[in-house]
Amino acid sequence: MQKTEKFTFRFYLLTLNKVLEQPRKFFSELPQESELKKPFGFLAVSSLFFAVASTVSGMCPNPFVIGSIFFINAIGMVFISAGIGYMTMTMIMGRNVTFVKFFSIYAFASGVTLLASWIPFFIWVTEPWKWWLIGTGMIKACGFSWKQACLIIGISIVILVLFFKSLIPVIFYVRSLYLDSNSF
Repeated sequence: MQKTEKFTFRFYLLTLNKVLEQPRKFFSELPQESELKKPFGFLAVSSLFFAVASTVSGMCPNPFVIGSIFFINAIGMVFISAGIGYMTMTMIMGRNVTFVKFFSIYAFASGVTLLASWIPFFIWVTEPWKWWLIGTGMIKACGFSWKQACLIIGISIVILVLFFKSLIPVIFYVRSLYLDSNSF
């Protein structure tokens, strides 16, 4: 059995540098059998930076609660989008890649873009960049064609939008229950 390397801040900085300088080369060098520890660690550090920066720049009244929500949301969205992307890939192409490798692509791409996502209005730059990095990862690390990667990403985005759009009535209903119970 292969000894697993631990996640270090040095690994974080080296990975960040590689993804920013040469994303195609970085994703083509992803190991075939990857673990969840390093991609998750990379994502967690970037999510922590995102949560702190978003909370501080927003001058939130309850910074610990808001920061925790930002942190959980940053990590959770990567798991949700990677899961939807993996299910989409499985339905279209079968199981060509493990979920861990698929998640690694999403975690490294999202981790890099989270570092700038806290800046107001940068979502218009970071979201397309994130999806471009994910597509590059699918092509270079998984061996998909650009058409397959675009199809998986396109369907995933549509499913994500429809999923969150369908949650809006539920959120308003739960919010109305909360507001009704606190009105007395």
